[in-house]
Amino acid sequence: MSNTLLWYTTRGAGAVSLVLLSAVVVLGILSVLRVQSAGWPRFLTVGLHRNLALMTLVFLALHIVTAVVDPFTHLGWLTAVVPFSSYYRTFWLGLGTVAFELLLAIVLTSLVRGFIGQAAWRLVHWLTYVSWPIAVVHGAGTGTDAWSAWLFALQAVCVVAVLGATLYRFTTRSRDPLADARTSFETAVDRRDPR
Repeated sequence: MSNTLLWYTTRGAGAVSLVLLSAVVVLGILSVLRVQSAGWPRFLTVGLHRNLALMTLVFLALHIVTAVVDPFTHLGWLTAVVPFSSYYRTFWLGLGTVAFELLLAIVLTSLVRGFIGQAAWRLVHWLTYVSWPIAVVHGAGTGTDAWSAWLFALQAVCVVAVLGATLYRFTTRSRDPLADARTSFETAVDRRDPR
């Protein structure tokens, strides 16, 4: 594979990973809020969230592998797993490694969710709010075309989408149809006298 092809593949896979990861974050937020309509049932949001997460991992793996084997940078495999170990753009590549490892923790705990329990899974899943911005900063600071108009516009769209969804999440109550009944029940149980 030529160096130019590796460079384009690395950059392209990185850009696609950013778009997919941003879509996964937005869909995850919509899933938590139980957003649905007649034309868009909730199970579609959840299923699309999971499938896009898997597709993100494929493009992220392509991004990492092509970056490591590219002879221009001579990164080596250690850089892919040990943050800030690269001599080439140490800080920016280190952020990418950190973002990848946080995503890996999210994926692995999602796979063993039934064994670790809902509370532990949810706690680890909150790492998305740390991993995603680190990945965005990694993309903005790494590559030779990081500030080209097309990539800057792509990053801006992803940032606006995720920030908008996050703001919506923290200003909107969950649309859980049983939320009020569950709260009333929990309140009633808490008020009971211990015997």
